[in-house]
Amino acid sequence: MNALHNINTPFYLYDLDLFDRTLDAVTNEANKYGYIVHYALKANNQKPLVERIISRGLGADCVSGDEVAAALQHGCSPDMVVFAGVGKTDSEIMLALDNEIYCLNCESVEELAVISELAEKAGNVAHVALRVNPDVDAETHRNITTGRDENKFGIHLMHLQEALDFCRNSEYLNFMGLHFHIGSQIISSKPFALLCERVNHIWNEFRIEEYGATMLNLGGGLGIDYNNPEENPIPDFNLFFNLFATNLNLPKHISVHFELGRSIVGQAAKLITKVLFVKKGINKQFVITDAGMTELLRPALYQAVHKISNLSSQGVTGKYDVVGPACESSDVFATELLLPETKRGDLLAIHSCGAYAQSMSLHYNLREKAPAYYIHNGILYSEDSPLELLQPIIV
Repeated sequence: MNALHNINTPFYLYDLDLFDRTLDAVTNEANKYGYIVHYALKANNQKPLVERIISRGLGADCVSGDEVAAALQHGCSPDMVVFAGVGKTDSEIMLALDNEIYCLNCESVEELAVISELAEKAGNVAHVALRVNPDVDAETHRNITTGRDENKFGIHLMHLQEALDFCRNSEYLNFMGLHFHIGSQIISSKPFALLCERVNHIWNEFRIEEYGATMLNLGGGLGIDYNNPEENPIPDFNLFFNLFATNLNLPKHISVHFELGRSIVGQAAKLITKVLFVKKGINKQFVITDAGMTELLRPALYQAVHKISNLSSQGVTGKYDVVGPACESSDVFATELLLPETKRGDLLAIHSCGAYAQSMSLHYNLREKAPAYYIHNGILYSEDSPLELLQPIIV
């Protein structure tokens, strides 16, 4: 990859060939069961990726009005857009109503009241699902679990009957069904199996079909292999979807939806960064890079671990702390990491940066946003224009 040495760092490098294979895998496996997948835009909203996703027939899972607008601008049909979030503003709700999106995933009785009021003013009917908090342990980091009793997300079971009755009694709400999302980066099948058990129980106990339900949205959460990304570049979507097909006990006419993000884009990109200095400490060596928490926030935010490779050296192995330039002590990518002997000017690749890297990037310290480049069929493209119009660089 000699061409990479001629590009100003840091930058995100996307492998569109791997991305296409991942899209093939998720769509093929979901189609086996008639499942509908909405891509979670919060994971990555880069235009070349989102347009590829939508062209494959996937919908969009949005958590802000701006994401709803972006999904529509990228060509997603309104009837494939779902909108979740605990804090939707009035203008965001109106945007969803005006565009007649498929569903608003509602997280409280208070939110239902506001949506009903706004729909009445607009002379419209809002399609809503109730996001239920099933109290399932996702067995993941506490900052990315969303389905426990103490989380801010979802409607607690003790309030579900009130929410169902509110939907039934409002002529401005069309109750679609239930929505669940228990967390992110789930690598065990146990939480998903437990979710199915809870869904079956809740669906029957609260007689959900009697309220006119036609759909069930199970969210996302499927993790990727951050430790061995090159050995396991594509998640096992077959195992994932089959688990739900085997364990859910719902009438056949209920459509089943998922909101996958990380599992689709997570392995599609690396963050390429240059070594500025190798600094000797008392007992440590610090590799200081020109990328930091502004380009990859996950390690600072919740101690996430990414594989790091030295693209410039194959020499003697040493231990290093790999840190960024931001004026924060938490700007650390790795500690005591084994790398080939590393020196100033070396290029490092931080793997598995397709999800929650570029979409969470910051201007902190007034740093410029890092650009993206795309590899497709062995050719390197920049992001300045539509992919087919770009001047390629042979890698």
